[in-house]
Amino acid sequence: MKQSEIKNLSAAELQGQLSQLRKTYTDLKNAHAISPIENPLQLRTVRRSIARVATELSKRELQ
Repeated sequence: MKQSEIKNLSAAELQGQLSQLRKTYTDLKNAHAISPIENPLQLRTVRRSIARVATELSKRELQ
């Protein structure tokens, strides 16, 4: 997800997106541990998306 897309979401939508991304990341990590996934760069992009969403949530909590 891009930062501009994240800013347009509500706090509840961000929480849902964060939980979905975390589940996706653990699934990808487990699949990669068993046998190499086709595109290992997916791990990096999902991890960075998690960081973007978490950062936006914490930023909103501080305001």
